[in-house]
Amino acid sequence: MEILRVEGVNKSFGGLRALNDVNFSVEEGTVQAIIGPNGAGKSTFLNCLIGRLVPDTGSVMFGDISLTGMKPYEINQIGISRVFQTPEIFGDLTLMENIMIPALAKRDGEFKLHAFADVGKDTEVRDKALHMLEDVGLVEKKDMVADSLSRGDKRRLELAMCLSQDPKLLLLDEPTAGMSRADTNNTIDLLKRIGDRGITKVVIEHDMHVVFSLADKVTVLAQGAIIAEGKPEDIKGDPRVQEAYLGGAHL
Repeated sequence: MEILRVEGVNKSFGGLRALNDVNFSVEEGTVQAIIGPNGAGKSTFLNCLIGRLVPDTGSVMFGDISLTGMKPYEINQIGISRVFQTPEIFGDLTLMENIMIPALAKRDGEFKLHAFADVGKDTEVRDKALHMLEDVGLVEKKDMVADSLSRGDKRRLELAMCLSQDPKLLLLDEPTAGMSRADTNNTIDLLKRIGDRGITKVVIEHDMHVVFSLADKVTVLAQGAIIAEGKPEDIKGDPRVQEAYLGGAHL
């Protein structure tokens, strides 16, 4: 069953056509990767999915819900979360507090800063935050201020923040950027475990090791248009992809 369907999406910035008649769909419970050269329109496309940008034309459907015109927080509330290229965390708060904010917002429909006054009594949210930090290997740092983390740990923290909202669809914009190979492999293992929870994932990633380790299907964007789509093994040998993505070099 399709969880996400995009039809005829176009987006321009002045005279620049960033997205050109994009048609895209994702099956529930799968991992779909989006690859392509810099400037291909990948991040613009994700921003159209989460309400940060409004397509000039076309439609974006999440199940039977139209996302067109919805605010980012409304899209988040119905079950779509995104991990950004640059981690978006609360740098002056502890890791526990970073997890508890989206967990409270998901449960209560909104978050008020004064909620921290009684948060120590909220064992449900604290237990969930601890569980999320355990999942991403950060529980021993739970009382650290988030700004003191390495870039890789900040990315894992942001992933835990997304998971605390129990998303149906998780959008990941280069989730392993800035990580060592060991940290990258740990993140791959974590994302595979998330799959066991039935979370559908769309992953933008330049690291082909990540793409071919995770993806059930790969979509290739170049100059704002989809030029190829299929199973990883088929995409890997597609000469159009090699030419567009790496100038003819083998993936």
